[in-house]
Amino acid sequence: MAVNNHHQPPLFTLILTMLASLIALTTQTDALNCASSQKFTNNNLYTHCTDLHTLNSTLHYTYTNKTSSLQVAFIAPPVHPQGWIAWAINPTHARMAGSQAFIAFHDENNATMIVKTYNISSYSGVTEGDIAFDVKDMKSEYSDGMMRIYVTVKLPETMKEVNHVWQVGGEVVKGVPVRHAFTAENLKATAKLNFLSADNDGSPVVAPSPSASDAYRNNVMCVFLVVVILGIMMS
Repeated sequence: MAVNNHHQPPLFTLILTMLASLIALTTQTDALNCASSQKFTNNNLYTHCTDLHTLNSTLHYTYTNKTSSLQVAFIAPPVHPQGWIAWAINPTHARMAGSQAFIAFHDENNATMIVKTYNISSYSGVTEGDIAFDVKDMKSEYSDGMMRIYVTVKLPETMKEVNHVWQVGGEVVKGVPVRHAFTAENLKATAKLNFLSADNDGSPVVAPSPSASDAYRNNVMCVFLVVVILGIMMS
C-alpha cells in the first residue's frame, strides 16, 4: 500500500494558525471590550454589558425573571464634572418625555454624589419625585471623569421589554439639572432592552458602537478568504 507523505505547505499551515488565533482574539475582544475598563465599588456582577451607541455610555444589567427585577449600572461622562448623567425607563415611548428617570450629580457643596428619581412628564423641566417603579440600592459615584448610577428596579411581571433612555448634561443649578443639549448624539440616546429575546439572550437591542473587535472581524474575514483561495489553488 502506498504511503502518502504529502504534507501541508508551511504557508498554508501558517495561515490556518493565524486564522485560529484571530478568531480567538475576536472572541476575547468582544467579551472584554465592554467590561474590561469598568470597576464597580459595589462589587456587583452583571449578566449583560453593552457599550451604548451614543454619548460614550455603558450599561451593565441583570434581569431576574423570578422577581421581575432589573439591576443596573449605568456609566457615562458628564459634559462637565459639575454636570449630570441620567438613565431612564420609558414604559410607553422611546424618548425622554414620559420616562421614569434616575439623575446623578454632585450635591450643592460639590462634596458627594447623589442620585434622585424624576417622573419626566415633558421637556420643559424636571422635578424630583416618586416614579412608577419600586427601587432599591440606589447610589451614584464619580471617578476618573465618569459618573455611575447603580439601582435595582422592580418591574411589572409582564414587562419583558422596555424602552430605555440616557442623557448627559453640563450644569446643575441649586440642585436642579439644567436641560441637556439637543445634538444628534443626544437625540439618538434611546434603545430597547429585551429580557427574553432568544436571538440576543436578553442583550440590549441597540446599534453597535465601533470598537477594536470590528477590526479583528475584518482581519479574520481577509485571512479566511486567503485560505479559501489557496485551498482552491492547491486542490
